[in-house]
Amino acid sequence: MPPLTFTCKDCFLLATYGPAFLLTLFAGLSTGIGAGLAFFTKPGDTRFLSIGMGFSAGVMIYISFVEILPKSQHEFAAVYGILGGQTLGLLCFFGGIALAFLIDHFIPEDVNPHEFKTKNEIRTLKSNTAVLKRTGVFTAIAIAIHNFPEGFATFVSALDSLALGVPIALAIAIHNIPEGMAVSLPIYHATGKRRTAFWYAFASGLAEPLGALIGYFLLAPLMGELTLGITFGFVAGMMIYISFDELLPSARVYGNAHTTIVGIVLGMLVMALSLIGFAML
Repeated sequence: MPPLTFTCKDCFLLATYGPAFLLTLFAGLSTGIGAGLAFFTKPGDTRFLSIGMGFSAGVMIYISFVEILPKSQHEFAAVYGILGGQTLGLLCFFGGIALAFLIDHFIPEDVNPHEFKTKNEIRTLKSNTAVLKRTGVFTAIAIAIHNFPEGFATFVSALDSLALGVPIALAIAIHNIPEGMAVSLPIYHATGKRRTAFWYAFASGLAEPLGALIGYFLLAPLMGELTLGITFGFVAGMMIYISFDELLPSARVYGNAHTTIVGIVLGMLVMALSLIGFAML
C-alpha cells in the first residue's frame, strides 16, 4: 500500500475549510452533550439550563442585529447600492424567519423540539413506554431537519470569517444541548438503555455537519456577493426566530424572569466583548 502524501493543495484546502467544518461539527455534536447531561442533571434544578438558554438567545439576538444582518446588507450593497442592499438584506432576513416557521409548521407538534410540554403531558408520556420511545425517535428526526440548514449557516459564516463563525457555532451549540436532552430522555425512560438514548441524540446532531457539506458544495460554484448576502440574511432571520420562538420561552419555563434576563445580558456582553477582541487581532 503506497504511503499517504499531502500536497500543497491539500494543505490549503485543510486550512481553508478545516476550521469552519470543525466549528460546525462542534455545534452539531453538542446534542451529545445534552444527552449525557440528561442522565446526571437533577430533574428539579433547571436554573442553569434557563440561564444557558437565555445566554444562547442573547448571543443570537445580538450577533444577528449587530453583525450578520448588516453583513448581508453590505454584500448586497456591493452590487445594488446602499438602498438596494438594505432592502434586499431585510427581505432575506424576513425570508429566514418565514423558512424557520415553515420548518416548524410541517413538523408534528408532539415531537417538535420547539414545542414545550406541560408537566401533565410529560407524566402521560412516561406512563406509555411505546409512545415515549416514538416521541424520542421522532424528536431526533425533527432535530435533524432543524439542524440541516443551521449547519450550512454555521459553515458558511465561519468560512467567511472566524470572528463571525465562532460565536454562531457557540450559540447554536448551547441551543442544541437541550435538544439532545429532548431526544435522550424519552428513549432512556422507554428502554432503560443509556447508550441507545445517547446514540440517537448524537446521530441527530450529525445533520449539522452533513448540512454544511451538502449545502456548501451544491452552492460553491455560485458563491459571491449575492449568495453571501442571501445566506447571511436568512441566517439572521432564522436565529432571531429560534431565539424568540424557542430559547426565550423555554428559558422562562425552566427558570424565571430573573434567570432568563441574566442569561440574555451575559450572552450579549460576551458577544460584544468577543467581537471587540476579534477586531483587535
